[in-house]
Amino acid sequence: MTTITTPSLHHVTLKTTRLQEMQTFYETTLGMEVIHSGPYGAWLSNDGANHRLALLIAPRLDEDADKLSHAGLHHTAYEYASIDDLLATYTRLKGEGIVPHACLDHGMTMSFYYVDPDGNSLELQFDEFGDWAHSKEFMRTEPFAANPIGVSVDPDLIVAARARGAAVKSIHARAYAGEFTPDAPLDLRLLPRDPRHPSSAARGRL
Repeated sequence: MTTITTPSLHHVTLKTTRLQEMQTFYETTLGMEVIHSGPYGAWLSNDGANHRLALLIAPRLDEDADKLSHAGLHHTAYEYASIDDLLATYTRLKGEGIVPHACLDHGMTMSFYYVDPDGNSLELQFDEFGDWAHSKEFMRTEPFAANPIGVSVDPDLIVAARARGAAVKSIHARAYAGEFTPDAPLDLRLLPRDPRHPSSAARGRL
């Protein structure tokens, strides 16, 4: 049997026609620092790596009005260590006018999705098991197979519940049971919708 040496994901590279806007967005949302910028783009990091995100520009790039209906990247994702880090970031970004286009309890993660200036989706999440082995095992269960997208949640209701002292396990159980489901449907950007949501028959961007 051939042994496969498995590397770690190091960085994501995005092509853009809005370099400064994209740079500012990722500095604001992820605390990215510009390591280098020049005529071809910018390279940013928010940890010890030389870069975690590259933004490339080129004269021949143009806009794709039908981007959402084309195959390709759906989102990139970044994980926090706790629900409190995720909720604090949500509150901070909301104060700066940056709000999620969708918020979901996937069963193994609580995930808030944001749209960057180029229309790419950025997921901010935390692992509700606090253990990748456990969350991986959950993804092999029937409940996940029955609803891999998860349940839509209203982050303000979750912020309020946490402020009242609700434990993480309690918040997850209540969210997955639909207690925090928002009144209005969310933009899932061409993903299948939560079958328990009233707008489940709809698909695509709202």
